[in-house]
Amino acid sequence: MYYAVLRNCPTSPRKMRLVTDMIKGVEVNRALDMLKYSQKEASRKVEKLLLSAIANWQTKNEGARIEDSNLVVKVARVDASRTLKRIQPAPQGRAHRIRKRSNHVTIAIDSKDAVAQQEVLQEQENQA
Repeated sequence: MYYAVLRNCPTSPRKMRLVTDMIKGVEVNRALDMLKYSQKEASRKVEKLLLSAIANWQTKNEGARIEDSNLVVKVARVDASRTLKRIQPAPQGRAHRIRKRSNHVTIAIDSKDAVAQQEVLQEQENQA
């Protein structure tokens, strides 16, 4: 399994999850196309992160081609990160708190064959 991590991305986790849920379990080239043509701003960051995970795969498998290896986005996880707290002036001397959220994104890719083998092993463990 080959992965890439993006830390402290200044986008709310909820918005980022909309994009990562779209590519979970999808073949890598199709996921890149989906991200490229998506209207969401977060898709640009996830696309760059997916390209980084593919580059990590290529460094370990120099002779192999991506098309022949059947790579799949196995894990696309978004975790909340630090939240910057700011104050917004409000009427009558009050103040409202503004939370500027950020997140950590983890993308892992693996070949389709390896994913199928792990699922078979998990089923065998559950039956035992």
